[in-house]
Amino acid sequence: MGEHLKEISISGIAKELSVNSQSVFQDFAEVGYIFRNTENNTWELTKLGVSKGGVYKESQYGRYIAWPYNIKDEYQTWLKKQTTQEMITASTIGKSFNMSGERINSILSELGYIRKDPREQNKGWHVTELGRKLGGVEERYANTGISFVRWPANLLSNQIINASIRESQGDVSPQLMQTPKEGDQQVGFREKFKAEHRAKDGHMVRSKSEIIIDNWLYDAKIVHAYERKLPVEEDIYCDFYIPTQKVYLEYWGLEDVQYQTRKKEKLSIYSKNNLNLIELSEKDVMNLDDILPAKLLIHGIVTEN
Repeated sequence: MGEHLKEISISGIAKELSVNSQSVFQDFAEVGYIFRNTENNTWELTKLGVSKGGVYKESQYGRYIAWPYNIKDEYQTWLKKQTTQEMITASTIGKSFNMSGERINSILSELGYIRKDPREQNKGWHVTELGRKLGGVEERYANTGISFVRWPANLLSNQIINASIRESQGDVSPQLMQTPKEGDQQVGFREKFKAEHRAKDGHMVRSKSEIIIDNWLYDAKIVHAYERKLPVEEDIYCDFYIPTQKVYLEYWGLEDVQYQTRKKEKLSIYSKNNLNLIELSEKDVMNLDDILPAKLLIHGIVTEN
């Protein structure tokens, strides 16, 4: 059988090119050959996909889409154009790290660069103000109208994103495991108040008040991180981070001049980057059941407490 008569699936294309199959599915959707049917969670052909020779086939695992073998060459040509063009997609970024575009979008979302719109039933991604500062541009698939985001190619060298991706891949290199630094004032603070107190969820925190906050969030079943780096150029870490709504929580526990200077600098960075911030004082910590639910609700977080 001549090569032009052979057929190949998207999974077959991914295997031959040694790339993630989910990325190839997303690329075919981006060029308009297929779209995701969210009702039954299957990939469907578009009119353009049919014109390219896509046909439905049955196997022991169910229905799949077969393509003329030469579409692999077209796809490779398209990939080369994507990597040389100024704007790239999450799928293209994922190929550089052997990850799917969906996983890259999850990482970009956790960093606060893109978001879902609940009114759209989790369809598509929208660029945030922080993402726009990185050059993100929101577009829509021609066939479905679902939104996605393109990025400048230099995003591949962005240190914040690279570090977050490596963390997601389990990188425990010394560079990523270093104690967070925020200048001499912060180094002194961390040396004086070491993270030696274990909260319910296993987080090692620096004070009794942080134990109370961490345990309160855990009891309320609110997913949170402790001392997460802010997605900004400055080397700044928050006390707590709630990734579902991109909310940062700071506990201000000291009153000395050095600490107040550090507090003022951090607040300036939060304001400059329009980050969602909840502030708690020592008095607030003693009344979390009354104080924190209302502060969280402002950002769309409903608690069980």
